[in-house]
Amino acid sequence: MTEAIPQAHIYAARRAYLASQLGNGGVAIIPTAPEHARNRDSGFAYRHDSYFYYLTGFTEPNAWLVLDATGRSTVFCQPKDLEREIWDGFRLGPDAAVSALGVTSALSVSELDKHLPKLLENQHTVWYPFATHKGLETRVADWLNAVRARVRLGAQCPSQQRDACGPLDEMRLIKDAHEQDVMRRAAQISAQAHIRAMQTSARMLRAGQDVREYHLEAELLHEFRRHGSQFPAYTSIVAAGANACVLHYRADAAPVRDGQLVLIDAGCELDGYASDITRTFPANGKFTGPQRDLYNLVLASQNAAVEATKPGARFVNPHDASVKVLAQGLLDLGLLSKAKHGSAQDVTEKRAYFPFYMHRTSHWIGMDVHDCGSYVEPTELGQTSERKDPLSGEAIVNRPSRILLEGMALTIEPGLYVRPADDVPEAFWNIGIRIEDDAIVTAEGCELISRGVPVSVDEIEALMRL
Repeated sequence: MTEAIPQAHIYAARRAYLASQLGNGGVAIIPTAPEHARNRDSGFAYRHDSYFYYLTGFTEPNAWLVLDATGRSTVFCQPKDLEREIWDGFRLGPDAAVSALGVTSALSVSELDKHLPKLLENQHTVWYPFATHKGLETRVADWLNAVRARVRLGAQCPSQQRDACGPLDEMRLIKDAHEQDVMRRAAQISAQAHIRAMQTSARMLRAGQDVREYHLEAELLHEFRRHGSQFPAYTSIVAAGANACVLHYRADAAPVRDGQLVLIDAGCELDGYASDITRTFPANGKFTGPQRDLYNLVLASQNAAVEATKPGARFVNPHDASVKVLAQGLLDLGLLSKAKHGSAQDVTEKRAYFPFYMHRTSHWIGMDVHDCGSYVEPTELGQTSERKDPLSGEAIVNRPSRILLEGMALTIEPGLYVRPADDVPEAFWNIGIRIEDDAIVTAEGCELISRGVPVSVDEIEALMRL
């Protein structure tokens, strides 16, 4: 007898809640992700669709979930095929899927086109994820046309199509206890990987060895897999020296030199959930004076953002708190001229900090690294204001930022990136620093689940002496 998937009751509860959001006569169609060829007869490692996995816990490719407003759930999955299983591995199959997944019924995916019109017939609204699966809209149209072909026989065709991402995004925005536990474990694994890379850099340089960015990336990947992570959550950024000023730099073959800083932005995915950590450290384990000054400024800005991350605050509050600290620090360190730019408030209002800090401080995190969920407060959608961007002159429509609630998860990742310029002190040229942690909003404030890797200058230097 096939055992139920772990936490099957959690997925059943999610399906039940989604069913309650579909309205009378609503049917949701949720496909998993397709497989992708890498080249010729080699494929990329398969990764399921996040929405589908959120509702089923099922990781096989070529599967679909159909859910109606009564709570009836049907999974279409690959049929048992002993010959293909010799080559590709075990398939659950429809017969075992009902008990294993806790769904109402299960059918072979080869019968999808046969059964979908029947499941849509006499329903009012069809829900599916808009603009997420190439060709899905066409398939839905074909199924609806098959229903319309029966209207003379008394069949009713759904008259509305709605985006299933809406209710699912709201569900996924609040992480339940199970999700938080998985995310903590993922963050712990990633923290250990960062520590390993830091220590490897210092040890190799002390030994007089040639150190490359890919050497440090290899340490990350080893630690991820050693602790059971299935994938990196995204392509790791390992950037030495001036490369750290490239926001989406990819780990490559550049040398890691004594006296440089190294920026590593890397995290693993564990059981469908991402982690996302950035640390910046001296390649040899010892900060120089300018590196220390700029690093402590970024850390102070992150601490201010952490303090601003709490229930009832707005999503934008951590960013505003971070920018306020960075603006004053850029003036104090001479990267911005007080004579030219004025006070920290002037720097903030005119966005004079933008050449050094050009990204936002946070994003949602969960199953996807940049997780789903609106950044606009849904209870205040009708409220807007307009402002002119001081840099571009473009008119921007502001909407109220999302109110943070307990269980939301977000990154906190301020940074500074200093490229050579005539009006910038040379001591800071080619220094790129970002400090990023994953935070879960709690009743009291927020829990930084990725602090298994240190952030203070003294702690980093002590760690790298080992």
